[in-house]
Amino acid sequence: HFYKRKQNKQNTMRISAGLCSSNFQALITRGKTPASVETLTRADLPLVSTYKGAPGSCDMLVQVEYSTLNYKDALVVTGKYPGLKPPMIGGIDLVGKVLETGSSTLAVGDTVVVNGWGIGTDHYGGYAGEARLRSDWAIKLPQGMTGKDAAKIGTAGYTAMLCAQAMEHSGVTPASGPVLVTGATGGVGSVSILILSQLGYHVVAVSGKAEAEADYLKSLGAAEVLDRAKFEGEPKPLGRESYSGCIDSCGGKVLANILPLMKHSGVVAACGLAAGMPLGTTVAPFILRGVTLAGVESALIPLERRITAYSRFGPLLTTDRLDLVSGDERTVGLSDLPNLGAKMLKGDIRGRYVVDLNI
Repeated sequence: HFYKRKQNKQNTMRISAGLCSSNFQALITRGKTPASVETLTRADLPLVSTYKGAPGSCDMLVQVEYSTLNYKDALVVTGKYPGLKPPMIGGIDLVGKVLETGSSTLAVGDTVVVNGWGIGTDHYGGYAGEARLRSDWAIKLPQGMTGKDAAKIGTAGYTAMLCAQAMEHSGVTPASGPVLVTGATGGVGSVSILILSQLGYHVVAVSGKAEAEADYLKSLGAAEVLDRAKFEGEPKPLGRESYSGCIDSCGGKVLANILPLMKHSGVVAACGLAAGMPLGTTVAPFILRGVTLAGVESALIPLERRITAYSRFGPLLTTDRLDLVSGDERTVGLSDLPNLGAKMLKGDIRGRYVVDLNI
């Protein structure tokens, strides 16, 4: 299988021929002010990951081709990420070609995809021409997928895959009834609609911009579009059983209002907190209807689960479908990111932005 990985028996570094010291552009955050583009060399890249979730020697050098803009990235490039230890290079996703590797399963010249593992927040990430990483953070570019399409998917799309996977594993099928997607115009929400609609689910999109974005959301596959305001009142312990599943990137009062509306044995895959971290709810949905609240974390998921998710849902995310979420007008350069990040934090953008390191 394309994705089978052998146990490392050696750690012999393989280096592309003719490599020499290289200068490249990077978007660097140096404090609580917006990031700026600077010139770095390979000597500036960390040789070791000190991220507590995935420490170790960084045995792989990658020439970065693409990154993306996620909510965490928006916080980093605007200087607003809580607890950031500057200097930091944002970009929690990257796609690029291997220049050096100590891995027995990756080769110089391979195109790899890296999502999470603390890059972009705790380790220099994808907003630079080169990145030094641990080789066991990377998967090979899936067969049949272009590097740019992998970037369009990014952490947001990969998180959407994990949420859909969580619903399936708990037994939710299209026959179970309608499913909600909150934060529908965002990256996770948009890709979730693409995936679920193609699997045959009746998707109900929830957005704070329902009227303005209805056409966009229906183009992705949403059957209905609801205003988020319907889910922002004071939640009741139980409401009418209306939905069999939900992919929620909002949290807060929105999630508290959704739980009482879940059908018996329904599943809510929770992956975000755009509407707040506190969750004011009761145990009623869980003990009276057997509702499952499935937390979805993507940064530290083992490679095998990542590969399973990409294998299951990646074929649904074809170029023409991804273009609905991230067309050519949403391909940008490093210098565009601070302004786009500020707009994202205000909720003023939709879909996915790809960062082309050659722009």
